[in-house]
Amino acid sequence: MSKRRIPVARSGRIIAVGAVAAVTAGLLVIPAMGDEAPASDPATLTEAATGAEQPTADYATDAEAEEPAFTTMAWGGPGSATKASNFNLKAGRSLTSRVKRLDAALPKQGVQKILKYANRPFTSGAACKVDPFGKGDNGKKPLSPSKKYCWKGDDAVSPEWIPQAITGVSDAQKDEKWGGKRPILIGSYDDANPGRGNGCTAKESDQCNEKGVRLTFLDPATKKYRHALLVWPYISKKTKKITFDAVHASGDKKAKQAKKGKKGKKGKKQTGIHIGGMAWYGNYLYIADTFNGLRVFDMRKIMDLNPDNKVGTNDKVAGGMKVDVKNKRKIGRHGKTWYSFGYRYVMPQVATWTFKAKQHNSPAHAYCVGTGAPKSSYLSIDRSTAPDVLVMGEYCKTAKGHPSTGRISAYQLNPRTGRLASSGGVTVTPNWAYFLPQDGIQGAARYKGKYFLNQSHRYSNGTIVQARIFPRKGLLTSGPPVPTAVGPEDFYLEHGRKTGNPPLLWSVSEHRSTIKDKSCRGNTPCGRVIYAHKVSAVESYS
Repeated sequence: MSKRRIPVARSGRIIAVGAVAAVTAGLLVIPAMGDEAPASDPATLTEAATGAEQPTADYATDAEAEEPAFTTMAWGGPGSATKASNFNLKAGRSLTSRVKRLDAALPKQGVQKILKYANRPFTSGAACKVDPFGKGDNGKKPLSPSKKYCWKGDDAVSPEWIPQAITGVSDAQKDEKWGGKRPILIGSYDDANPGRGNGCTAKESDQCNEKGVRLTFLDPATKKYRHALLVWPYISKKTKKITFDAVHASGDKKAKQAKKGKKGKKGKKQTGIHIGGMAWYGNYLYIADTFNGLRVFDMRKIMDLNPDNKVGTNDKVAGGMKVDVKNKRKIGRHGKTWYSFGYRYVMPQVATWTFKAKQHNSPAHAYCVGTGAPKSSYLSIDRSTAPDVLVMGEYCKTAKGHPSTGRISAYQLNPRTGRLASSGGVTVTPNWAYFLPQDGIQGAARYKGKYFLNQSHRYSNGTIVQARIFPRKGLLTSGPPVPTAVGPEDFYLEHGRKTGNPPLLWSVSEHRSTIKDKSCRGNTPCGRVIYAHKVSAVESYS
């Protein structure tokens, strides 16, 4: 987490739309996970939204809930068991018909084609000069990474795009291949703009547009990557036609005032997502939506707004429309033209899972209530168990009267469909849930019964906390803390069972090296990289 938003960096916003139903297969066939036929739309579906801007009618605006008193199940100390049913998710409204209409309007590409047209080089090994590890605090040398990738210059120091989440093909496929490729995906959110309606217009700068959240497809083989924009499909109230907007990541003015403690200014919790974590499984990309649950995207539904690969031409598409990737200040359908803030690829949200339990946490605080719905802060896939599971964890900082260290649990996955195991539109209740052994956890991965927890310490070196479940005791630390990069985030475990490579713990560091803070200098330098530690090196660290 960066300095700018330490108390609230895991904030998200409840968006009560979407569904578990998958959309129909596209024209381009890529590796599938069995029968992907979609469920039918609910009869009560209301498609109307609010014009060419963010569809605010689809966002909940409930006031911040009153915090409940702790109960025995709510808090029994670090690592103690807690109520697993609080993690239950229910399917949101269906987006199937919207995605079908968008699918018919725009051409698509698969992951392999996106990697083929990757346009931004990265460096690795000795050529990657950025070092967020340094000499460490108090003379404790951080664990050196086994692999390290450096972003292209502007991505490495941009105050606009902040990397948070990571996943890859080892999560997605048992054989660790997508066609002939082994991609890694990184999620980032747009943080450096005044926002719409706050004294900045798109005519002044393209940074005045809240671009929301983007996905980076990285190919280790070619050492190149490409960005794609995540979007929200909706029906324009004015034109009655399908369009899309960015998946926004910043809150409204009232919410920002509430975070500053101004009375009478509760506002919305946030109209977007922080993308603190994500996990790729089969055709689906699951993204953490902090106060809501999960948003789902489909790797078969990646729209291409520059199919001839020539930026200078506005290609013609279905319905007498054309596409324009030169204009970086517009998004969605405007007249006879589709725009995407200049991005060639956009991925529409296809489904939503929302918490069944009441949400008592607030974006105004980094502490957690510890009961009711958790915060969905980070995600990972565990393929070392049967069945495969989607791990979800909660970022919390303890405070007076709020001792919760955050909770963690896991959802069963269906390897045939790539979907969460569910019955009657509700996920199968997890078999377990625990409070974390320590607070400040930004990412978690489980492998062969062991938990690896990525803990941040602002502009000091982060720590990998190792833990196991001990009978009758709970989820407790097991092994020494392992110092790692400054500003560590989400975890992705590359298991290597099919490649023969040793298991790797991948993560991203979020802080750019140009931050003007003395804590980002000396023994604990800031720097933005993609890196991996060998699991064996973490376990043997002393």
